[in-house]
Amino acid sequence: MRRREFLASAAAFTATSAFAAPPSSTNGNVRFAITGALEQGSLAFGAAPPGSLAALDGRPLAITPDGHFAFGFDWDQTRASLVSVRYPDGGGDSRSFTPTKRQYEIQRVNGLPQETVTPPPQVIARINRENELIYLARMTSSEGSDFLSGFDWPAPGIESGVFGSQRIDNGVAVAPHFGVDMAAPVGTPIHAPAAGSVTISDDYYLDGGFTLMDHGQGVSTCYLHQSKRLVKVGDSVKRGQLIGHVGQTGRATGPHLHWAMNWFQVKLDPSRCTRKPKPDPL
Repeated sequence: MRRREFLASAAAFTATSAFAAPPSSTNGNVRFAITGALEQGSLAFGAAPPGSLAALDGRPLAITPDGHFAFGFDWDQTRASLVSVRYPDGGGDSRSFTPTKRQYEIQRVNGLPQETVTPPPQVIARINRENELIYLARMTSSEGSDFLSGFDWPAPGIESGVFGSQRIDNGVAVAPHFGVDMAAPVGTPIHAPAAGSVTISDDYYLDGGFTLMDHGQGVSTCYLHQSKRLVKVGDSVKRGQLIGHVGQTGRATGPHLHWAMNWFQVKLDPSRCTRKPKPDPL
């Protein structure tokens, strides 16, 4: 269900653009559950009775017919998120969830090509254009739900970079590291961690060989620095399908896969919703 279609179906929910707080369950038992790491930068999974509608902070969420939905806590979020669910029998509940605060590392990376740390003026426009394409792709909300059973690690390797760390690249403070790195030799296979559709497949200045996949309900993942991309825009990809090879393209000091996750524009740590805690060894 596209987000605009869900918004239309939610009209019975509320006469305004805000999601009206549903009446509490008469028996006092909350009939929906939120699971996941429930910490900063994590993806949360919701389960409610089939036919329910759900909202986050008053805004409707996409939800499957059997009552499953997802949302994200931003990497630096400290406020509570209010989840409201209206059940098909007319009752409903609201609960607040405050993400656990995380302590992020400081990571110093040296030896990067200097033109990727402080890009020359003639490539700034290209970088801005590529960032805009990524931003727009992350606005997609489709019907996919395979990710609700958890993600697989897309490649084996040594976990060489963690989510949220403050990066000091060649002595220059840059944006935090919003992804997980798996160090592995060039050519190591990359497999889709869940079913989805390809919305971007291209070679970018900083990201190198870049693929972005939409998994549904605003959840997307991307794969950076690839030596080879094996899928194209519009492809429907199955869990476990080969999508590319590890490389050292773009801003990279060595061969590795940078794996990132978003819920729309909310940056998430993919390692917090994998079915195994660490990638397989090489």
